[in-house]
Amino acid sequence: MKVEPILAELNRQRSDLPKDPTDIEWFALHHAFCFISYRMGEFQKYLDEVVKPGDPKPE
Repeated sequence: MKVEPILAELNRQRSDLPKDPTDIEWFALHHAFCFISYRMGEFQKYLDEVVKPGDPKPE
């Protein structure tokens, strides 16, 4: 599984919400998106370790 579709989905969800730093949902999505985008290589390594061949994958 590649990291790009996960980042795209986080960004889509974040964009669906009004930008409100006091809203925990927006805050969580925004910072998860930022952190993962800055650490894509590390997140890809994590995905490679935890998503095994044959595991169901989201579409």
